[in-house]
Amino acid sequence: MYHTDQLQRKIEIPFPPKRIISLVPSQSELLWDLGLHDELAGITKFCIHPDEMFRGKTRVGGTKNVNFEKIKALHPDLIIANKEENKQEQVEELMKHYPVWISDIKNLDHSVHMIRSVGAITGKKEKAGAIAEDILRSFSSLPAPNSLPPTAYIIWKDPIMAAGHDTFINNMLWRCGFKNIFDPTYTRYPELKMEELSKLNPELILLSSEPYPFKEKHMEEFRMACPQAKVLLVDGEMFSWYGSRLLKAPAYFSSLLVLLK
Repeated sequence: MYHTDQLQRKIEIPFPPKRIISLVPSQSELLWDLGLHDELAGITKFCIHPDEMFRGKTRVGGTKNVNFEKIKALHPDLIIANKEENKQEQVEELMKHYPVWISDIKNLDHSVHMIRSVGAITGKKEKAGAIAEDILRSFSSLPAPNSLPPTAYIIWKDPIMAAGHDTFINNMLWRCGFKNIFDPTYTRYPELKMEELSKLNPELILLSSEPYPFKEKHMEEFRMACPQAKVLLVDGEMFSWYGSRLLKAPAYFSSLLVLLK
């Protein structure tokens, strides 16, 4: 059967696929939650949820450095990748040998579309539809956008990097009522010095647990540079994983809003 991915590529995929490799943690978790335990043949070393999957499935490298020999040994009939999280040249090489379905996700609507599409190509359309509807229902209960202070969402240290405007993280910030201080004039993931961050005058700084593992010891540096800002450590998975983990995100966002009252 032919299916169209989120890059509008038409791919012939056996239906239903029997040996799937996922190169994206949030999409691996989705496949598992869809009940594709036996069909999921390979994952990355960053596909840590759920633990049973992480311990039980073959790991084919990282999201940016896949092991082609391990993939070949698994004889996949479908590989699921992502435009941003995987390297283009590696994905293009895989395309020469296997059907590769690629997601491209910058907002909640893209995520829901991906979930429904993955359900359709794997024979789990009804289950995927239920997950998508539950996610939309949960997000509808969140406050109106931009009702809270200007916010900097920090993803890396040395150099400091933030989530900019045209990103999935930005859409999650907007969905839960945070206003991103990085408008469309900035790059998608701006690098900046602490002095620049201070001049932007954020009222809220969120230090993500991934990809850089910010801890309490890092908070004071940001407080000193931006004494006007409230600094919080946040679960990066809730802001950046766009699969079935979104079922848990609205409740987590609501808990953050309580801390700001």
